Amino acid sequence: MQTVRASLYKITSSKAKLLAVITAIVLAVVTVPVILPPITDTSIIYHLLLHVISIIIAIFLGFVSILAYLRNGYSRLLFMMFGFLLLSVIEAMYLFHITSKIEDIVIPIVDIELSHVIFLVMLTLFGIGIFRVNKQE
Repeated sequence: MQTVRASLYKITSSKAKLLAVITAIVLAVVTVPVILPPITDTSIIYHLLLHVISIIIAIFLGFVSILAYLRNGYSRLLFMMFGFLLLSVIEAMYLFHITSKIEDIVIPIVDIELSHVIFLVMLTLFGIGIFRVNKQE
């Protein structure tokens, strides 16, 4: 248990290591089902890679904001954390939407305006996080 906790501390103490671990995990999860099928289609592969990179950055920023919230406990960091996590959900939805278009699979939940509603909630959470005033006691 002590070695696991020490390993997690080593990863979370360095932002570069955390980004590398998150990148490796995301690439391991999405390479076979998402990136490999259209690898020869240059018209779509760049669009897929753009969304994969966006997911990696959103998850990284979400983890950094989680660590900042756990360290400081400010409610504005909590709102920012939820905003970044919703951003990663939106990017995953967009990625699945592109993948379903490639494979001609219709996923009805992605075709509706759900991503726009989540985006609006995300922007609202960012706004609350930015404009929230922490009262000094």
